[in-house]
Amino acid sequence: MKREAPEARDKLPIVYSKKYAVRFGGLEKLHPFDAAKGKHIQQLLCAELSLECGDFYNPLEITKEELLRVHTPKYLRSLKWSAKVATIAEVPVLIFVPNVGVQSGYLRPMRYQTAGSILAGKLALEYGWAINLGGGFHHCCSSKGGGFCPYADITLLLVRLFDLEPLRVRNAMIVDLDAHQGNGHERDFKDTETVYILDMYNAYIYPKDNEAKLSIRCAVELKHLTEDAHYLKQLNRCLMRALAEFKPDIVVYNAGTDILKGDPLGNLAITPDGVIERDRLVFSTFRALNIPIVMLLSGGYMKSSKNVIADSIVNLKRQGWLK
Repeated sequence: MKREAPEARDKLPIVYSKKYAVRFGGLEKLHPFDAAKGKHIQQLLCAELSLECGDFYNPLEITKEELLRVHTPKYLRSLKWSAKVATIAEVPVLIFVPNVGVQSGYLRPMRYQTAGSILAGKLALEYGWAINLGGGFHHCCSSKGGGFCPYADITLLLVRLFDLEPLRVRNAMIVDLDAHQGNGHERDFKDTETVYILDMYNAYIYPKDNEAKLSIRCAVELKHLTEDAHYLKQLNRCLMRALAEFKPDIVVYNAGTDILKGDPLGNLAITPDGVIERDRLVFSTFRALNIPIVMLLSGGYMKSSKNVIADSIVNLKRQGWLK
């Protein structure tokens, strides 16, 4: 697979493309997701860390052949129907948009974000960490999309590493801290001993996928309006248990910010400081053990999410966990 090669050691392993932005001629505003979240975070990071646009890694669009490594041909064909994509994107009016517009305005940006996740996996092996300013499509599995997730980027990321880095990556851990259960990767890695899944989620919201839950090896089902103290205590306990049970060669961290208080879809009550401490706890745990970690942004449906994510990345950088 052709990818842009690292060019300079002073380049941060943060992946972003201006082509990440979803555009439907304004229809994207009908979904609470910030369609330009990556762009906003990049701008904030440039201001806070004195970065330039060229300091980020820029992915190429993932190809159909690369998607077929995980996705079924039937599923990819189904994305040629606007009605199918409207269901996945949770924007019903897309039914009336010609598929060429759906492809260019939604699916193509998502293919770039998916490629960004794969590139971030490669960079994490080189640098010890990487962040994709997008991705984290944890509701999509090989044969089915949903929850605004059309491609299984987490599965694609890990399968690529298993294929191309068999001596360095024999097993992996997924730490899914989005407010929603990560049923997509859970379905894809069912009965896969080499992938350990830790998932903390609100048990009373979408997707309530009981079959997929069988793949979770360390689960915390949270109640509505869970606050910082309980959340962080459970997270620390889970991380210690997971590492006692499994030694990963790489960690995929699905860092959704829909856990924030006031998020219309997550319905938890974590403060911005709680999110920043969550990210610090995850990064410090694995970085201290020299275990490569890939951070994906996943969900987050408030305008404030971009500021919290940028503040958290800046905090990680200044505390020395991103070096």
